[in-house]
Amino acid sequence: MCGIIGYIGKRQAKDILIGGLRRLEYRGYDSAGLAVLNQAGLSVQKSQGKLGKLVNQLQSDQCIGNVGIGHTRWATHGIPSKTNAHPHYDSKEDIAVVHNGIIENFRHIKTSLEAAGRRFTSDTDSEVLPHLIGSFYKGDLLQAVKGALRQVEGNYAIAVISTHEPTRMVAARKGSPLVIGLGENEHLVASDVTAMLEHTNQVVYIEDDEIVDINMEDVRISTLAGEAIQRNAATVMWDISQVQKEGYPHFMIKEIMEQPSSLRQTISERIQSGRVVFPELEPLRECLGNPDEFNQIVFLGCGTAYHAGFVGKYMIEKFARIPATVDMSSEFRYSSPVLTPRTLVVAISQSGETTDTLAAVRYAKEHGAAAIAISNVVGSSITREVDVTINMYAGPEIAVAASKTYTSQLAVLSLFALYVANLRQPLDADSTETLLKDILQLPSHVEKVLTQASSIEHIAKRYSTFNHFLYLGRHINYPSALEGALKLKEISYIHAEGYPAGEMKHGAIALIDDDMPVVCIVSESEVHEKMLSNIQEVHARKGRIIAIATKGDLEIEALFQDTIYLPQIHEFASPILIAVAFQLFAYYVAAHRGLDVDQPRNLAKSVTVE
Repeated sequence: MCGIIGYIGKRQAKDILIGGLRRLEYRGYDSAGLAVLNQAGLSVQKSQGKLGKLVNQLQSDQCIGNVGIGHTRWATHGIPSKTNAHPHYDSKEDIAVVHNGIIENFRHIKTSLEAAGRRFTSDTDSEVLPHLIGSFYKGDLLQAVKGALRQVEGNYAIAVISTHEPTRMVAARKGSPLVIGLGENEHLVASDVTAMLEHTNQVVYIEDDEIVDINMEDVRISTLAGEAIQRNAATVMWDISQVQKEGYPHFMIKEIMEQPSSLRQTISERIQSGRVVFPELEPLRECLGNPDEFNQIVFLGCGTAYHAGFVGKYMIEKFARIPATVDMSSEFRYSSPVLTPRTLVVAISQSGETTDTLAAVRYAKEHGAAAIAISNVVGSSITREVDVTINMYAGPEIAVAASKTYTSQLAVLSLFALYVANLRQPLDADSTETLLKDILQLPSHVEKVLTQASSIEHIAKRYSTFNHFLYLGRHINYPSALEGALKLKEISYIHAEGYPAGEMKHGAIALIDDDMPVVCIVSESEVHEKMLSNIQEVHARKGRIIAIATKGDLEIEALFQDTIYLPQIHEFASPILIAVAFQLFAYYVAAHRGLDVDQPRNLAKSVTVE
């Protein structure tokens, strides 16, 4: 989950590294550091805490040099500290390494290296890498890195520099993301493309068990076994302005406000002449339409992506009438799932690098299932593991808490369900027309929700001092309750629990008192009356109620003051509008509590370790 950045070229490396680390800080912000090569050797600066502390520290250290590596850390082995911060270097301070991942056999390697006289200073697993590379160094950095990596068990993305070869950098990956940025007489290496967009949009994605030899003029990719690899560069279509705040106080509120635009990008090309089109699904079109080919769909995801998959389960069963399940990626492999060649796995990951989801996909493929990915990053690891990828086109998302990528996932899933339904047993024309019309109107409906930001902030401020919340929903919006509670937990550190409203009487109702606000999803739906009954049960026990209702619901207006109103929309499109309302509520609660909304404690955007 850490972020790594490297630069080799004619410019001063320090400023480029710091700029890249700013873009990567969402991957971890426990500590940061950089190492720059110059005539005096390695200049290393590290600091505990967020990147700003390192930047202040560098004001008194010029760190001159044209080759360097940087790192922002999410701690795994060893507490956040200056000593445990990267880059790590060998005993002679000749070799420096930044690492994202986990070295599983580091204790064995460390014991062996210590017996050989190597001195360790940190508690991290990563520090074994520079010492191990140093032990293999015989005048060729590439061969030394190869020799070291053959001893390593675990996953990694690394960048390595050495005083012995000051115009060279070596990078490699296994299980953690790595991308090379190509420039004119300069190159970059990073955990993802956002770190290099300011300098180049020409990138090469590195795959597992590959190693890269980099100098100013050339980039050479090979396998650890030495087989040369030729791979064309990809052009990144994102613009640098998309990874800047552009006047907003936080990336999260900027990305919440971008949702009308991101949804238009997700939807626009996929509804044509009154029907859903998915060109990327053409290779699976016949299988998707044939019950003898696929008779089960399994949605996989972690966190917010899991909630999106939960909504997808309801949709695919409602419209396509295919049995569906939703599994947490982290538990999938350990539950002995029943998979056959007639199982279709739909893996959801905004980054395309989520380790648990990648492992779940590989498990599913090994057991004969087909796999589709829904991702926001072209060329990410998961897109290279599956049979077909559906790109969300949501644009880059920097805040740790997902907002626009979640609503784009929901939009893709609703269209996917309709697409499969019309291959299997076409819906009647009126039902299809009504739902597609509402999906097309989602961007404008989201705009209407966003116009209520000030009133939502007013409610959020009033409730920002409470420490426990209960979110209730039913049917298609039970996952919405889970997602609303997660958003509040992530950025405000408030204990919140999403719960199916019908289950409240089986335990959760015991929690309701004057100190437990209850957020109730009572939008127009087939379970509207049942939700009203659940609300009355809360009301009768003097619970504080925040209602999410459809505009014009007179019964709700008469009952509750703290209500967020949504435009009237098809029930199966409502989770998107509800998500936006919940995002605004969570954002303003956290902001009024004075918290760092974009970088909540202990979290990282992309979870690349198990």
